[in-house]
Amino acid sequence: MKLIILDRDGVINQSGADMICTAEQWQPIDGSIEAIAQLHKAGFTLVIATNQPGLAEGKLDLDELEAIHAKLSDLVENAGGAISAIFYCPHGPEDRCNCRKPKAGLIDAIEAEFDISAQGVPVIGDRIQDIDAALSKGCDPVLVKTGLGVETLNAIAANPENSAYQNIPVFEDLSAAALHIIEKY
Repeated sequence: MKLIILDRDGVINQSGADMICTAEQWQPIDGSIEAIAQLHKAGFTLVIATNQPGLAEGKLDLDELEAIHAKLSDLVENAGGAISAIFYCPHGPEDRCNCRKPKAGLIDAIEAEFDISAQGVPVIGDRIQDIDAALSKGCDPVLVKTGLGVETLNAIAANPENSAYQNIPVFEDLSAAALHIIEKY
């Protein structure tokens, strides 16, 4: 199985200062749905791992989260692709759980669900938390400049002594990252 793990907010959909709390607010980044479909058609199993602190904060309820994920899945299916699973952390940062990225609990859950090691699996994200979770499991982190990706890239550049971040591939968006992954994996 060729597995890919994607972050959601800032990688697949627009994200900003305000949390995405309704299916109406959820809007895909140009080309992201098509990129997911392209990866699926190339034989990849796509799984999403996303922090959703709005659940803990009461800004988002489970029904609305499911509506957002149904909208995402429908768009991907209409483009000829499929998302095999969506894993989410429902906790806030103060909960100190093991499933909230940068910890690797979501990746652990993906490994258990698919009975596969995530070592060497591409993990596409826009935040340092995504990169840290990937690195802790031996995954191959990929950074996109959408969402908070530019800020993350600037933070990495400002800390050149952290060698773990220095050779991570960086792409404009999920479409560009998908092309790279199809060629490399």
